[in-house]
Amino acid sequence: MNNCFRVPAISYALLLAPVLALGCGSALSASRAPLPVRMVVVANFENGADVGDKPGEYQFWVEREHLDEKLEVRGAGGPVRRNKQGLYGLLLENLTPFLLDPRFDFKRTYWLFTGISGADPQVASVGSAAWARWVVNGDELREIDDREIPSDWPYGLFAIGSLKPNTLPTDPNGFGSVESADELGMAYPLNRGLAQWAFNMTRTTVIPDTPQLAKQREAWNGYPNAQRPPFVLLGETLGSVRYWHGPRRTQWARDWVKLWTRGEGTFVMTNMESQSAARIMNTFNKLGFVDLKRVMVLRTASNASGPPPGVDALASIGDEAPGQVAAYEANYRVGAPVIHELIGNWSRYRNEIPQAAFK
Repeated sequence: MNNCFRVPAISYALLLAPVLALGCGSALSASRAPLPVRMVVVANFENGADVGDKPGEYQFWVEREHLDEKLEVRGAGGPVRRNKQGLYGLLLENLTPFLLDPRFDFKRTYWLFTGISGADPQVASVGSAAWARWVVNGDELREIDDREIPSDWPYGLFAIGSLKPNTLPTDPNGFGSVESADELGMAYPLNRGLAQWAFNMTRTTVIPDTPQLAKQREAWNGYPNAQRPPFVLLGETLGSVRYWHGPRRTQWARDWVKLWTRGEGTFVMTNMESQSAARIMNTFNKLGFVDLKRVMVLRTASNASGPPPGVDALASIGDEAPGQVAAYEANYRVGAPVIHELIGNWSRYRNEIPQAAFK
């Protein structure tokens, strides 16, 4: 029963591989040597068209980086785009078909996974951008209704293989397929030196502020970081297909990230996609398609993960105005300098992954 919902990314690969092996109707030919790809930016969704209308996560990248060339990839729901400098862009739903396309070589590719999120108001404000050192999976867990939990429990969410919250599994094989907690795929460590390098480069990036954001921040009395204008920081992303909201679930997220990073990570951003992307990349890293040490994750805050003091959670859940466009803007403003540095100095970074000292 515990395995029913653990569908690893490789299952998608196996399903698509026979189709992709047939080739694609693009200007590129699968009969040639695979084309080395330098840099890929991945967004999660787009509103309408990816140019010329209301922006989503992807549109600023397409328009401002001039991702004008469209490449058809068999099995993908839309084109992969690219510019003359060698930057590729795509939506997350098209990642697996792209990775399986035999026309491309991803062994030295750098990846930037972007997207909007809810931010922990103890740590960041709406519009802020966080470079992740871990991606933590918030999907697979045990749950007891909070009205039925023991009196000394903070909530009814806890690890499979454990018997109470905030403890690692005593029986990791409760998942039915692994022998240790580290194999559960609940925390995906990224290249911390690369994340620190990206943060050091962009930490002073000016993220546009607006009167609407400033007015919204006034409600966060007692939360000094939530009252700051948008800024760049280091911090972890928690991915969960459940759209949760409120102070109790925010505390669970803080605890969950601490638990699975062995106390080293700090919960900053919550979203619904990063765990899926991390699982796909982890699988393809094991298969030798990609180098996980070249993967970066940048999430930006479109809203807080709970309501301001004195406000009901139901009154604020899903309220991403005016933060949504601010978060799209922050994604581009903070991510673009890193992309330009990597592509512009490819002769250096092709074989030498940039690193910076971290604590």
